[in-house]
Amino acid sequence: MAYSIGLAGKGGTGKTTVAGLLIKYLVEKGKVPVLAVDADANANLNEVLGLEVEDTLGDAREEMKKGVATGMTKDIFMEMKLEQALVEAKGYDLVVMGRPEGPGCYCAANTLLTNYLDRLIKNYAYIVVDNEAGMEHISRLTTNNIDLLLIVSDPSRRGIQAAARIIELTQELPLNIKRKAFLVNQAKENQEGDIQKSIKEFGLELSGIIPEDPLIREFDLSGKPTTQLTMKSKAVEAAFSVFERILL
Repeated sequence: MAYSIGLAGKGGTGKTTVAGLLIKYLVEKGKVPVLAVDADANANLNEVLGLEVEDTLGDAREEMKKGVATGMTKDIFMEMKLEQALVEAKGYDLVVMGRPEGPGCYCAANTLLTNYLDRLIKNYAYIVVDNEAGMEHISRLTTNNIDLLLIVSDPSRRGIQAAARIIELTQELPLNIKRKAFLVNQAKENQEGDIQKSIKEFGLELSGIIPEDPLIREFDLSGKPTTQLTMKSKAVEAAFSVFERILL
């Protein structure tokens, strides 16, 4: 059974970059194959990974809602579309959920997608789901039945407060989340004291801190996949150390 990891956090925390570093860690440690799922409507995990995406599951839903070709069943159509949407890479595959639901009924398409995704998941050792920012995905119960929920915050008090609210919401909803971990990303030098103060204020347990790294910004601005960074990057080194602890 695949070990599933979901990422959550408010916008601007570098959550997608952390998801990319997590996938990099799993692949380099031989914890493969990995299925990367970009569940953010504003999908950009593929850019972090350096992959081109042409088809999404959202596109497949829209097409099926309009009707499938004569002589083709909906089951066969959706299975074909899921295979087309799967982008293969070394040690992992990526699938992008794509656009949110528009007007009309998506019940049949969503049921078929869920069935095929459940079947697909059995082929992987790990699943990493990069969810959309905020708490919408949690309140809609789409972050469910996962082994580890990784909540990412920036070092600000507001960001840490948002992380505390996400954790609180997961406790109020009927979610099956086995473990939760909280990390602070993009921390500047000499911020640890303020971070620890905010964490204590909101009653959180810190799993680790990833420092701000100019190499991440440089790669991002030049359009280079941040997964190409080496251990010379202090963010990669810190992230790998955090993952080593929380994935024991």
